[in-house]
Amino acid sequence: MKDTSCMYCAENEKLQSLMLPIADLPTGKLYLFKEQTYFGRVVLAYKDHVNHLTDLTDEEAGAFMKDVLRVGKAVMKAVNPAKVNYGMFSDTLPHLHVHIVPKQEGGHTFGGTFEMNVNPPKYLSDEEYKQIIQKIKDNL
Repeated sequence: MKDTSCMYCAENEKLQSLMLPIADLPTGKLYLFKEQTYFGRVVLAYKDHVNHLTDLTDEEAGAFMKDVLRVGKAVMKAVNPAKVNYGMFSDTLPHLHVHIVPKQEGGHTFGGTFEMNVNPPKYLSDEEYKQIIQKIKDNL
C-alpha cells in the first residue's frame, strides 16, 4: 500500500532534495542522507506506507529489523565509526523509517543524541556522494 502524499511512497522532489537512493532491500529502500555532518548517515524506509513498527506483523517486523542490522553492519564497515545511533521517528512524517547515524568519537554530538537538522549543514561533492554510496553498497 502506498500513499501518494508521502515523500517515501511518492519518491517526490522533497525526498530527492534530502536523500540519494542507495539500494532496494527486501523490506524497504535505503537512502543516503544528503546532509553529512554524520558521515555515512542513511535512512531505511519501509516498503509500504505504515506509520508504526507495531503496525507490522511479528514476521514483517523481524524482517525489517534484519535489514536494519544489515545496513548497520554495512555502515560500520564503510565508515568505521565509534558508534552507530538508530532513530525511528515519525512525529511529522507518518511513514516507518529508521535513521542509521554513524558517530565519531569527538565528532558532532558524540555522547548525546544525534541532531536531525544540523546547522550549518555539511554537504559533499557529487564525487564524494558517489564514493560513500559505493562503499555502503559494497558492504551490504
